[in-house]
Amino acid sequence: MTGGAGALGPAYHPQSDFFVCDIFAASPKDDLASMEHPMFSLSTRPDRRILDYTHNGAQITVTPSVKGLATIHDKDILIYCISQLVAALNAGRAISRTLHLTAHDLLVATNRETSGDSYRRLREAFERLAGTRITTNLETGGHEVTTGFGLIETWQIARKTRGGRMVSVAVTLSDWLYRAVLSKSVLTLSRDYFRLRKPLERRIYELARKHCGRQPEWRISVSVLHHKSGSASPRRVFRAMLREMIATDHLPDYHLSEEPGDILRVTPRRGGPPRKAVPARPPQLRPETLEAARALIPGADVYALQADWHGVWAASGAPRLTDADKAFLGWVRKRV
Repeated sequence: MTGGAGALGPAYHPQSDFFVCDIFAASPKDDLASMEHPMFSLSTRPDRRILDYTHNGAQITVTPSVKGLATIHDKDILIYCISQLVAALNAGRAISRTLHLTAHDLLVATNRETSGDSYRRLREAFERLAGTRITTNLETGGHEVTTGFGLIETWQIARKTRGGRMVSVAVTLSDWLYRAVLSKSVLTLSRDYFRLRKPLERRIYELARKHCGRQPEWRISVSVLHHKSGSASPRRVFRAMLREMIATDHLPDYHLSEEPGDILRVTPRRGGPPRKAVPARPPQLRPETLEAARALIPGADVYALQADWHGVWAASGAPRLTDADKAFLGWVRKRV
């Protein structure tokens, strides 16, 4: 029977349309385009400027919403999503533009506190990412078209506590960013990137990672660097901030120095930036195993349980398991 009042309606959102962020130790990844060009505000206050940037044929206009431009700290969400998707691709898993992520895992992975205020700021970051609009001719995944898009297409709190705090979030990335993931137009970042508190430090690290990489050195004039950074500070203030970074010398992976002619020189530290790592694939669980876990703890988020268990497995040295499903259910019973 294919019709009638008793027929099932269409499945608009089958589970295969989602990707669950459950890779505990995914290496931080950033997309090349936003590392190369300024798309995020470096301001710590609401920034409602329209940003226009042109360099070597690349044209970018960034338009804020009433909430302001997305900040470079908001970008942590995109880095987390990209990291999860690339790790899944490396493990041979299917992915999609829509990700289901656990707010707590996102905060921990990006080195943030897990206080109530952190969850509030996380929600504000989602709002700025969704509201900020990019118009550009940049190429991702072999496609160069002039296009407009939000940094994320949609987001929604999929589950919250009784007090209203978000537990899990569903977020759909822009097609532009998703193409960058599929083509692996990404670079690995140092985990210490998330420990950089000042927005300009994060931006300079991105540019150093993109342009210097593992080369012996990279030189750039302060005027061009000022333009590429997207900093709204006057050049003299920008130069003073660079000199402060040179003095403190705590940028991950790279050492900065000043040379005559208003030139910044970037050299890799000993050991250099993170090498491309092949992540250990977490043990895969059968759907019926997750259902059994749900029966053991009614109302529990079994995907969050699975992610926690993967973390325990990774922290114990990623041992080879003869029966992953049995081991997982045994761990769940201990929690009960």
